[in-house]
Amino acid sequence: MRLPRERIKRTGFIQTEKYVVAVEVEMVIPVDDSSEPCYDSETVQLIREIKEHAERGSIASKKGKVYAAVGAA
Repeated sequence: MRLPRERIKRTGFIQTEKYVVAVEVEMVIPVDDSSEPCYDSETVQLIREIKEHAERGSIASKKGKVYAAVGAA
């Protein structure tokens, strides 16, 4: 459900064990508390789908930039 509120675009980072995906997402600025932008249900579903694909190793780079997660030396 798309909330009829002011929206801002931000880069979200979705981290799994092997990958980090940087994806542009929309955040909604609530009328009640404009200091705390939040996600609407469509954005939450998109983040979940991207994370599931990343965990399976089937990353689609058209959704965002994909980085390999490496341990610190």
